[in-house]
Amino acid sequence: MRNREAGSWKVRSLTGLKSALIVSYFMLFLSGCATIQGEREIQSARFEFALIGDVPYDARHEREFANVMKEMNAADLAFVVHNGDFWYDGSAWTEQLGGFPPCGDDTFEHRLGLAQSSSHPFILVAGDNEWADCHRAKPRTYDPLERLTKLRRMFFQGDHSLGRRTMRLTRQSENARYAKFRENVRWTYGDVLFVTLHVIGSNNNLGRTPEMDAEYAERTAANLAWMREAFDLAVRSGSKAIMIIAQGNPRFENSWPGYVQQRYMLAGLGFKSPEKRRATGFDEFLAALEKETVAFGKPVVYVHGDTHIFRVDKPLFGSTSRRSIENFTRVETIGYPDTHWVRAIVDPGDPNVFSFRQQIVKENLVKH
Repeated sequence: MRNREAGSWKVRSLTGLKSALIVSYFMLFLSGCATIQGEREIQSARFEFALIGDVPYDARHEREFANVMKEMNAADLAFVVHNGDFWYDGSAWTEQLGGFPPCGDDTFEHRLGLAQSSSHPFILVAGDNEWADCHRAKPRTYDPLERLTKLRRMFFQGDHSLGRRTMRLTRQSENARYAKFRENVRWTYGDVLFVTLHVIGSNNNLGRTPEMDAEYAERTAANLAWMREAFDLAVRSGSKAIMIIAQGNPRFENSWPGYVQQRYMLAGLGFKSPEKRRATGFDEFLAALEKETVAFGKPVVYVHGDTHIFRVDKPLFGSTSRRSIENFTRVETIGYPDTHWVRAIVDPGDPNVFSFRQQIVKENLVKH
């Protein structure tokens, strides 16, 4: 009798254990579904970030930039991107303008402090003022390549952004073949891939000296490899869009069809379009950008500074179609002498994904 009771108890225990396990697995399944759903909601959520560039330059600009930083710090932003020229052009600065002189060690330290004071993750893109134009800096000149080495050492270390709150970045230097190019980074936020490229003004550092031409060739090869890898990743990961941020204005208008050059630039000045296209330090980049943008087929945004004209437009034309490429948008940030910022909005429900709004800082308004 006791054996039967014991056997019956074992059966009941096993049945209860199985029931408990089934319930536990079911609860874990529901929990997993909730986690996946939560992750999907985060991935598909609307978010905003800030774009700035060509600031601050002189003493007045430095004071006004503090107002920009205060406003951005108070805003609900995912991150801040500075697209280069964190100080004045080497030849344009004067002691009368005041502020930190271009390219000096103290200037490096001061600007790093500004970046680290950001409440949000702060990503800096290298510009020509940071190193390439330092050979003509005042009150003293610097070796551009030495300044570039210092820039990489100070601003592009580790696997996280600058700022009081940081964000993980993937650096091109993780590939041993491109070990020196720590400044080229990428990250994914939401369903959008962001990538920075070391494309700069001053004709992308081409045509000054043989040494600089060699630097240009090596950096351009790295940039093109990094951009192609980014587009490939965006396709494989199913990204809704890609944003490329660099400092240099690649002079899209140089490759515009003649009728577009006339319409937008030359007719009102009484000039005719040049019969022959002028070669520049951006030609390889623009050709690769066109190819990758057309193949991607989803929204592509190129953000730059350099020429200090705030604009959102469609300047990339197909080399075969001679028509504007619809899925490409250019954004140029607000720069010196003005001191404001651009709010970028990502809305996965918007077919264009991105929208942009200039943020005019009240304290920095000009009295006209």
